[in-house]
Amino acid sequence: MPTLPTPRHAARDLAQIAIFAGLIAALGLPGGIQFGWMPAPITFQTLGVMLAGAILGARKGFLAVLLFDVLVAAGLPLLAGGRGGITYLTTAPSAGYPWGFMIGATFIGYATQKLLPKYVLWQALLFTAIGGIVLIYAVGVPMTAINTLGTTKEIGLWAALVKSAVYLPGDALKVVVTVLVARQVHRAYPGLLTAPTRRTVADQPSSAQVSAAERNEHV
Repeated sequence: MPTLPTPRHAARDLAQIAIFAGLIAALGLPGGIQFGWMPAPITFQTLGVMLAGAILGARKGFLAVLLFDVLVAAGLPLLAGGRGGITYLTTAPSAGYPWGFMIGATFIGYATQKLLPKYVLWQALLFTAIGGIVLIYAVGVPMTAINTLGTTKEIGLWAALVKSAVYLPGDALKVVVTVLVARQVHRAYPGLLTAPTRRTVADQPSSAQVSAAERNEHV
């Protein structure tokens, strides 16, 4: 039988999606932060993307990033360093990364759902790294090469990959933070990614049953 989402669960899902879209935006506001032992500044925006997938799961993690990307496309300066506008999802050298965010969050969310309830640490680290680094770079790096083709700032595919590699230590650190946070969250709320029990159409009282109940109240 078809299922009907309850208003309470729908409202909760929308709130979680909005909160994590806001978290992704907030983590990008400081821009890049340089740590002395890191080869490149760290931007924390991808930490929010990884957390969205690891905590909300595939569907809501994807929707949180999608909402963030829509706001960026609308012109809000929410990308790291205060950038925004449709250019940053189409023709800018970094345009592939916001699209990669959606793929990465979805993969991490799906993998996390499969790993729970045990959430083995090394497996979580592996799958979070695949979603949060490999898949995001797999979209971002080629688009950097494509969008700079024929311009004065042209970067070949290999050069774009090498240039992005300097961010790997920071990304690896974000993977570790994501897994540690997600593990604690899922320990505290073990049913967070469990689909709520929803009423089916068959469970809904018929009009005849409602009328009978109303008559009995007046007897």
